[in-house]
Amino acid sequence: MNTPGGNGRSGAAAPGPPALAAWFDCSAGVAGDMLLGALLEAGAPLDAVRRAVDAVVPGAVRVRVERVVRGGLSATKAHVDTEESPAHRTWRDIRALLTDAALPEPVRERSLAVFARLARAEAAVHAMPAEDVHFHEVGALDAIADVVGVCAAVDALRITSVTATPPALGSGRVRAAHGHLPVPAPAVLRLLADAGAPASSGGLDFEAATPTGVALLLSLCDGWGALPPLRLLAAGSGAGTRDLPAVPNVVRVVLGTPTAGPAGAAVPAQEVVVSANVDDLDPRVWPHVLTRLLQAGAADAWLTPILMKKGRPAHTLSALCAPPVLEAVRETITAETSTIGTREHRVEKHALEREFTDVDLDGVRVRVKVARHRGRAVNVQPEYEDVAGAADRLGIPVKTALARSVAAAEAVAGEERGEPWRT
Repeated sequence: MNTPGGNGRSGAAAPGPPALAAWFDCSAGVAGDMLLGALLEAGAPLDAVRRAVDAVVPGAVRVRVERVVRGGLSATKAHVDTEESPAHRTWRDIRALLTDAALPEPVRERSLAVFARLARAEAAVHAMPAEDVHFHEVGALDAIADVVGVCAAVDALRITSVTATPPALGSGRVRAAHGHLPVPAPAVLRLLADAGAPASSGGLDFEAATPTGVALLLSLCDGWGALPPLRLLAAGSGAGTRDLPAVPNVVRVVLGTPTAGPAGAAVPAQEVVVSANVDDLDPRVWPHVLTRLLQAGAADAWLTPILMKKGRPAHTLSALCAPPVLEAVRETITAETSTIGTREHRVEKHALEREFTDVDLDGVRVRVKVARHRGRAVNVQPEYEDVAGAADRLGIPVKTALARSVAAAEAVAGEERGEPWRT
């Protein structure tokens, strides 16, 4: 994969790594350490994973990797070394650890979303409030490291979309903190049912999918199915603990940039629009509501002024999201607004290829998003917060910083392919 670097021109920097799509093959099951091993083998920096884990549980664990063979295939086994025996942490305890840690915001939000899913599933299975759920094995330091490590790897690789095969769950029985449980474990089934996600036993006679692995997969995935059209850049295999003669106990990941579908059309993604009409909420609350929806995983959130029955002014709140975060978005709307119901409809989202580049304004870095259609740059947009920060540091008007950022980015977008801008 490409790495950021200078290009020798004043006022602009070469484009950074492209935004990636990832596809996971979970036909032999899924677990947190398997996902982490696959991402590390595909190029995720181990140092970034270690820094994120250490930010949550300082000095308590160490992540290391080992090359192993599973079913005749070479794979990476991710190990989490710790002296701690399994701890009985509540969702409240883990949330506090993640909230207080010095993590990149996307890593924190995704890690919180994973454990929130687990808390809801365990609460439903054991008929207790989510806040009071004791995670048992899931609360152990190695599981916390798996979740945070996977989220940090996804962030470091700049993965922006994920698809996967329906996970194989296995069959039989497994020993857990509550005794011997049937496989698939009750929490695994609840997680999948809450998300409306597909799965099968995979013909395996052991616990092939763990609650942690399934929660991570659901929080990452935008859709399910076979390998989508990608320009392949990297691949990796993450090893499980078993070496089976019939099937390699691995999760595979393939990384690439989306390629065009028929006649060069962008491959559509299946997403959901959730909406609600609200006529009795203090308007000062709306900015907070929109922020909370984005934090819950919505790709976009917006308000539309409307006029309801009896001439009452109101707003339609709308949020666009991928199916794996639908429940979290729906719950956010219910909790943060005064609505008594929501509407939902499926949509096809045709997104242009996107990547980020940096431009240099007199020593101040400004990130710029570049959108491409059939490989050609068609739009560049500086990140406004970076532009405003640069203007403040340089003592120039924001409009000047914005114009200079756009001009520098347009030059990069055209010159990197040896072609003029928008031609």
